[in-house]
Amino acid sequence: MSKTVRFAPRWWRGVALPLAAATFFLGTAHAAGKTYQPDSLFLIKPWISGTPAEASRFLAQTTFGPTDADIQRLVKLGYLSWLDDQFAAPPTRMLDYLGWVKGTLGEDLETNHVVEAWWLGALGGPDPGNNTLIHRDQLRQRVAFALSEIFVVSTKTTLIDQFPNGQAYYYDVLVNDAFGNFRQLLEDVTLSPAMGVYLNMLSNQRTDSTKNIHPDENYAREVNQLFTVGLVLLNQDGSPQLSGGQPIPTYTQNTVKAFAHVFTGWNWADCNPAAHNNFSDCDVNWTTGANMQQPMVAFANYHDNGTRTPDDLSGKQLLSYPGAVNGGLLVDGGTPQSDLKFALDNIFNHPNVGPFIGRQLIQRLVTSNPSPGYVQRVAAVFNDNGHGVRGDLKAVISAIVLDDEARNGAKNYPDSFGKLREPLLRMAHIWRAMGAQHRCGHNKVVTRSNGSVYTEHYSSQPYRYAGWYSAWSTDYLFNQRVMYANSVFNFFRPNFVPPGEMVLKNLFGPEFQITTDSQIADVTNDVLPRAMWLDIRDTCNSNDDYGNVAIDHLRDLALAGSGQGGPADPADRLVDAYNVRFMGGQMSTYMRTTLLNYLNRIDHYWGSSTQDWRIARIQRALYLIFTSPEYAIQK
Repeated sequence: MSKTVRFAPRWWRGVALPLAAATFFLGTAHAAGKTYQPDSLFLIKPWISGTPAEASRFLAQTTFGPTDADIQRLVKLGYLSWLDDQFAAPPTRMLDYLGWVKGTLGEDLETNHVVEAWWLGALGGPDPGNNTLIHRDQLRQRVAFALSEIFVVSTKTTLIDQFPNGQAYYYDVLVNDAFGNFRQLLEDVTLSPAMGVYLNMLSNQRTDSTKNIHPDENYAREVNQLFTVGLVLLNQDGSPQLSGGQPIPTYTQNTVKAFAHVFTGWNWADCNPAAHNNFSDCDVNWTTGANMQQPMVAFANYHDNGTRTPDDLSGKQLLSYPGAVNGGLLVDGGTPQSDLKFALDNIFNHPNVGPFIGRQLIQRLVTSNPSPGYVQRVAAVFNDNGHGVRGDLKAVISAIVLDDEARNGAKNYPDSFGKLREPLLRMAHIWRAMGAQHRCGHNKVVTRSNGSVYTEHYSSQPYRYAGWYSAWSTDYLFNQRVMYANSVFNFFRPNFVPPGEMVLKNLFGPEFQITTDSQIADVTNDVLPRAMWLDIRDTCNSNDDYGNVAIDHLRDLALAGSGQGGPADPADRLVDAYNVRFMGGQMSTYMRTTLLNYLNRIDHYWGSSTQDWRIARIQRALYLIFTSPEYAIQK
């Protein structure tokens, strides 16, 4: 077998200009100085017989990127059966992976292992510790990732970064509750130590005026502003309610203060409230971090229940809205547990939650600019799943991805429908769709500079490399790494509007907030070429820590040509296959023609064997598609 063909560095700078250097906008692409509207190929027909293109498009919204096998399975099953299958799939949990790393491999846990665990869930496939276990819970993992960008916890906080098991426990909360009830999710997030550390609810205590101690308002503010109800009252279609032409605030600073007093008295799980009368005696278990993966527990002496004057806040007025229990007024004298329940119920039942959360989940999965009708339909399902249950996330997710706008929005709203693909989703897509593996096998013996020798543990699957790769690369080059946002406001804001045409059209583009000039250059010139260049059959390079994950070029060799290449042996089968696999059949005639004009120039003179020039076509087709404006926008 001939080795993978190599070419001069930065070959793409010239040939990519018609596609990669084009600026892009949701419904219109601009290339080579010409503005054009995508043709009819860009528009999706209603689901009738379940075409591969339609299946691919659905999977782009519900997984970390369609594979050929996924597409074929969805065509066979149909939407509803596929969703049922995904709802029943066993969850992939980070703590299980960390247990394998610690227990089987004997490695000390680091944050990079958490990133590896995330890639295991994102990419799916055989479990590294048990090859008979196949991770296939793609929908759950995609929803959990979306939730992680709403209920943000970041490892940029030092204490969280020091305890990988605490990070994994928090993410597993999102995984476990992704198909559950939003009320349970809200409580599990609230009592998780990682969130307690991140937004200061852990060790938050009632006022002690003699020590100038007052309840911290951080979690009280963000649980309302970012996680549940938002800053202004909403209609069920997500539009703001107005009074005198101005939005009506959802709550006041006094409301935040009241919640802050409710959220007092909670601390680490393995501390004994009866034996510890001082919060300072209760701390993280620095040896094992065990209490980073247990819900916080209540210390009644440090909880403000409104009865201990003069420091307690009596008569805490929480959110007030029609139907709120007791008008949102918390009765004094409760326990930490009963007061927390009242507060979370008060938030959960606010009319804003359905449209507020529904819109953000739509943005993360389907489109940045859902129509008011789309938001309203999803909010209605949040409010009542058809069986009198509020907050059923399984029903909400189904409503989001099965809505007519999700399935036909590219046709009905061509100038506003879609979303910029997040960097991590783009990387996961190519690795999933192209059968990425680690070139170094399970173990690699490494000699340090001082002469000592150790064994680096890998898997034939790419998770181990992916963890180190994304920790090193995607944070600095993509501006994105799981659970590594700069602040509680996530990598990007849901209402971010990039300058230019989208301002004029009043459209949101959240993911554009991290799409800087340098990021575009890094992705175009470094990250994506690196991901597409190597073949899984190449020799392990023990000197290149970040260059050993590779894709399988040979799987598409038959599509790239069969003769001598050149115009007489066109690449149309390859382009058409990639159109379905990567773009949901939405590639415009303009883009298809541009690709074929370039790829058809590649012939047998490009390598020493018939395999080499076909691999050259595959590499370039992948690169030009993944850096193109049309692929960048998920439609």
